Amino acid sequence: MLLAAWPARWPGTVKMVSTPIDGQLDAGEPLAHPLIDPCKERHEVSDQLRGGTASAGLDVFLSGTVFIDMIFSGLPGLPAPGTELFVGGLGSAPGGSANMAVALSRLGLRVGLAAAFGDDMFGGYLWRTLAEQEGIDLSASHRIRRWPTPVTVSLSYDADRSMITYGEPLPFDKCKLVTEPPPAATCFVDLDDGPPEWAAKLRSNGALVFADVGWDGTGVWSPAILDRLSAVDVFLPNAVEAMSYTRTESPEAALDALAARVPVCVVKAGADGAFGIDNLTGERAHASAIPVDALDPTGAGDVFDAGFVFGTLAGWCLEDRLKFANLCAGLSVRHYSGSLGAPCWGEIAAWGEDPDVPESVLEQYGFVVPYIPPSAADDIARAFPTVGYGAELTDLD
Repeated sequence: MLLAAWPARWPGTVKMVSTPIDGQLDAGEPLAHPLIDPCKERHEVSDQLRGGTASAGLDVFLSGTVFIDMIFSGLPGLPAPGTELFVGGLGSAPGGSANMAVALSRLGLRVGLAAAFGDDMFGGYLWRTLAEQEGIDLSASHRIRRWPTPVTVSLSYDADRSMITYGEPLPFDKCKLVTEPPPAATCFVDLDDGPPEWAAKLRSNGALVFADVGWDGTGVWSPAILDRLSAVDVFLPNAVEAMSYTRTESPEAALDALAARVPVCVVKAGADGAFGIDNLTGERAHASAIPVDALDPTGAGDVFDAGFVFGTLAGWCLEDRLKFANLCAGLSVRHYSGSLGAPCWGEIAAWGEDPDVPESVLEQYGFVVPYIPPSAADDIARAFPTVGYGAELTDLD
């Protein structure tokens, strides 16, 4: 379905402008705002160089493990031993570091991913989906002979999820995945392993280093891991992680403790929104989550992070960065999977046209309007129960 790029309900808009599928504006329909590309200058330079270096001028570079995610939803609870549950929802999609890579790319950012891909059926599906469907630069990635693709089964219930993962170790040190990183304005790292050498190289060349942290299955939550924040510019943990590492009792208290260690810190609190401090500007802010009916929370934190990266590149104030990140994460949980559930600009535009969204909520997001492409359409791929459908098959009536 073709969507209008400039929702008339949103503050500051003058008139509805629709765009044919070929991307050409209807005659006599001027844009209410000039379209804004937060990375315009870098993209112009990159376009001049793309005949040489494929990854020149990336907006974001990241590295990590890519999984094939199988997401079951609609569970009344976890299955008891010796029982079987039949559920109403199943999706399959790229997972792991692909969650954030896809979310970033769907916002129009130029994304490079360094990851290992197996040479099995799942590996081929992941490579095609990320490179061809989602437009992610995989020139720094590797296809590994006779290495099985990691698989995660996610059981989504009661607005949360449990996961089971299978994966074999790489046949080489994962530090060898990236030696010389491509030029990029920002990069994203996992604090669990510590910022890698390639991130330090990018940072020395002016890139911002964003970091998140994973769940500590040991239950130790060693505060020593926070010493690694000295190599990070923006830290984005969730509330449980933040409170566990800082030994505090609230997201706000955890934020105060972490903000003393890093220039910008955000604590993601799910349905309670997000809290942030930007020491560079002196801002402190809280933004509420948007009201949605959650289907699957898998990867919502990664989608939030992607929205915050975009807002940072756009130069927004802290509160607007938090609002946009909440919006992206909120829209994502309405779909299966964290990667293919990530919103595109068409879905963001459609949300602005939804009569069920209260005006009091919508009016807070007028700053987003100039960034919506005029041809925005919500026609992106979502997660399906299989890893792909066959072509040229007969449909039976």
